[in-house]
Amino acid sequence: MNVDLIFRIAGLGILISVLHIILKQANKEEQAQMVTLAGVVVVLIMVVQLINQLFTTVRSVFHLF
Repeated sequence: MNVDLIFRIAGLGILISVLHIILKQANKEEQAQMVTLAGVVVVLIMVVQLINQLFTTVRSVFHLF
């Protein structure tokens, strides 16, 4: 199991939340929302790549393709 990926996602979440709080305190709420949205997109890309790897492994194990 790849624990490194979990730590990367958690670290990115902490970083994004801190940036969101800082930008919101500076009355830049639109930029804070954009930073949060960008963080969600990056995490989703990481998860989609991991799911792709899972499906590739399942295909190779069951000789489906």
